[in-house]
Amino acid sequence: MNDLSFDLASLRQAYAAGADPQEIVKTVYARIAAANDPGIFISLFDEAVALQAARALGAYDAGKPLWGVPFAIKDNIDVAGLPTTAACPDFAYTPKEHAFAVARLIEGGAIPIGKTNLDQFATGLVGVRSPYPIPKNSFDPAMVPGGSSSGSAVSVARGIVSFALGTDTAGSGRVPAGLNNLVGLKPTLGAVSTRGVVPACRSLDCVSVFALTVADAYDIYRCMAVFDDRDSYSRRFAPGVLSQPPAILRLAIPDAGSRHFGGDALAEKSFLRTVDDATALGATVAEIDFSPFFETARLLYEGPWVAERYQAVRAFIQGKPDSMLDVTRRIIGAAEKFSAADAFGGIYKLMDLRRAAQKTWTHCDMLMVPTYPRPRCLADLKADPIGPNSELGTYTNFVNLLDMSALAVPTHFRDDQFPSGITLIAPAGQDALLASFGAVLHEATSVPMGATGKPRPAKAKAANRAMAHEIELAVVGAHLSGMALNGELTSRNARFLRAEKTTADYRLFALPGGPPARPGLLRVAAGKGHAIETEVWALTAEAFGSFVAGVPAPLAIGTTRLADGTTPKGFTVESEAVIDARDISQYGGWRAYMAQNV
Repeated sequence: MNDLSFDLASLRQAYAAGADPQEIVKTVYARIAAANDPGIFISLFDEAVALQAARALGAYDAGKPLWGVPFAIKDNIDVAGLPTTAACPDFAYTPKEHAFAVARLIEGGAIPIGKTNLDQFATGLVGVRSPYPIPKNSFDPAMVPGGSSSGSAVSVARGIVSFALGTDTAGSGRVPAGLNNLVGLKPTLGAVSTRGVVPACRSLDCVSVFALTVADAYDIYRCMAVFDDRDSYSRRFAPGVLSQPPAILRLAIPDAGSRHFGGDALAEKSFLRTVDDATALGATVAEIDFSPFFETARLLYEGPWVAERYQAVRAFIQGKPDSMLDVTRRIIGAAEKFSAADAFGGIYKLMDLRRAAQKTWTHCDMLMVPTYPRPRCLADLKADPIGPNSELGTYTNFVNLLDMSALAVPTHFRDDQFPSGITLIAPAGQDALLASFGAVLHEATSVPMGATGKPRPAKAKAANRAMAHEIELAVVGAHLSGMALNGELTSRNARFLRAEKTTADYRLFALPGGPPARPGLLRVAAGKGHAIETEVWALTAEAFGSFVAGVPAPLAIGTTRLADGTTPKGFTVESEAVIDARDISQYGGWRAYMAQNV
């Protein structure tokens, strides 16, 4: 077991072949001892307790998505029987029940191992603001491990556990992932309940996931993404499943004036190499000005949102101010300079910035940014405890304020062999789209998993059929990926399934009117038609209903016959509407027609 990779695919294969989860638990504790890094965990379950949890699983149950999977939990998330310290010993308490997310994972078969180190009260992105020993960066102990979820990231990168929970308010689930060659999934706000989490900024906090592969992170997220009516910030989101990314995916990256690498040429080279990867995978890439995003980010620590951090620990900081680290107390204590009027002023400004940011999504499907500008070393922080921390949050601080989801993905190592990575960012609810493209982008590199040196397992083929609760819809015109109306699908959390041609008994017409220009698909007699390109998307019944309600005449929704033998619902056109319309069937599809006629 000592050589077994703890990614989910490898563990599931081992269990299906008869492996004993108790042996996995023993391996976990052996790896903790071998790591020789006392900074990773603040507290651990006794090995006998973890072994009992493994025995209690009984016979292998493939129906439990995380059966026998060992995991770690950031020590601002409650685990019954272990103290929650938030990296502040005088704050510690021992909860009687698990946080909602932890309980969901245990129900799914996962085995909790212990609580991991963090920047005190989750205030920081460096991972060294803790009174406990500092976790070592898994690639270079001279570099910061990243925070605030430092111990969680290192525990996964070192192969000690399969995954770990972090929290993410300003980037704490992404920056440590980038600095340790991990996937860091920061879900849509409210998709995972934060009940049982010590708040940083309660209105912005997320439970995040550190994992070795995108598929692992998404499986774990799906297990936790359940509505919690006891959490007033919980939101109902159907997490969806991984699928092939759309045929045309529009990415936006920072323009030259918005790209900040602190003068680190290797960091810039690595990012631009990943941009080339994305283009090679078929994505279109546009450069945009990130000034509105950076302006939003400044609200988090320079504006009144720091008062929300103060509110979270107000009783403690007023009663025991000397129990906090000086740097933490100074950052949170800055809230005292803001008034209630300042808070409302900040809210108004944020709403204006949100409206400005929404315009971005008319031109792109997701943003792609460096996860962090450049790695920073421990020596940098001794000289300046604040500056390097702020720099690490350049591309992370604005995400939660703007209610967006994000996924940090490892990419090609820098030329000095230190890990690098990008973060994909999309509107709320687009977690599945991010993960679907992130998995493909991760696959395009040859980097090992974390710091284990082990290659990623073979990527499972993405499902290209709808699930039982979904309806397949074939689109042929402006709703195709990258086209003018595709947002009407993605805003309903539709997911791309496949590109397929119709059977050869259809004709395609360019209809008058617009913008946007639209085609009409008409079925004709056998032998008198063409095979027309379509894309098939999956929608829930509710989303399908709202979509169909907006389809204007002379278009309608009928049944489309495809060359793969399937018969999804799809766009049709009234025959009267094509009498004077231009027949464009010879182009084979709307995309080809538009490419030559615009």
